[in-house]
Amino acid sequence: MKKKLFTGVAVAAALLLSACASGDPLAASPSATASTSSSSSATAVSITVGSANFPESELLAELYAGALQAKGVTVTKKLNIASRETYVPALTKGEIDLIPEYTGAFAKYLNADADTSNEAAALASLQAALPKTLTALQPAAAQDKDSITVTRATADKYSLKTIEDLVPVAGQLVLGGPPEWKSRSYGVPGLKKDYGLVFKEFKALDVAGPLTVQALKNGQVQAANLFTTDPAIKANDFVSLEDTKSFFGAQNVIPVLTATKATPEVVAALNGVSAKLDTDTLATLVTKVVVDKQDASAVAAEWLTANGLR
Repeated sequence: MKKKLFTGVAVAAALLLSACASGDPLAASPSATASTSSSSSATAVSITVGSANFPESELLAELYAGALQAKGVTVTKKLNIASRETYVPALTKGEIDLIPEYTGAFAKYLNADADTSNEAAALASLQAALPKTLTALQPAAAQDKDSITVTRATADKYSLKTIEDLVPVAGQLVLGGPPEWKSRSYGVPGLKKDYGLVFKEFKALDVAGPLTVQALKNGQVQAANLFTTDPAIKANDFVSLEDTKSFFGAQNVIPVLTATKATPEVVAALNGVSAKLDTDTLATLVTKVVVDKQDASAVAAEWLTANGLR
């Protein structure tokens, strides 16, 4: 049954004005804050939900925020913060309390040697690597993996089906990806270490977004990091190369939370989202945001309502 939402306490105006004036990407705007109050235990909890700077992360943050609000939790949203290099310190410092993450990718960010070869190993590796102040809740069945993707023409020209097939031709190709890929263990250095890939050049673009897609289409790069749920792959007949060595590993969507905020209401709300979210559903929701240009909060609200989570 849809739960009634009641207006709660707004975030302190002075804090908002100060944060907004500084241009801080972690600053919440008044319109990004919402709260409900359905029980005394729930209203004692306030959660600041963050997201990375790409549409799927923002969508997942909206799903988490809406589900929490339905449980009577006071929610503030600080979306599109940046990459892990920015939002992980914010999470550990308590500037945000909750972030949508991916088991294998986050495990490797925290520990370059993490075993992410399958779902169980990736989850165990993440739990082992997390700071004690954080907790990872129930992972969703939904996965969105990093990929090395090429155009159909490039795949045909070099007979590419797997990432390994790139080895003899990588020296002729430019790889595109987010700036942090140049130094991340699961970016350029890791591809060289695990696959022996040495590209002609690495071109810093956006986080698997429109700049990357356009660069791949117009030939500025011949291989690119895109997420497997990206509708641009199908729309442009791109080819995501098979990761035969499980370099990218399992990447189940998972909420990572400040441990002291893990009350029964919060855990129930977030695990409720994870229990309903599979890969096909996630890809469909992302398509609504990216292709159909629907507002992420509206897409999230519709899905939460349809699944009895709001």
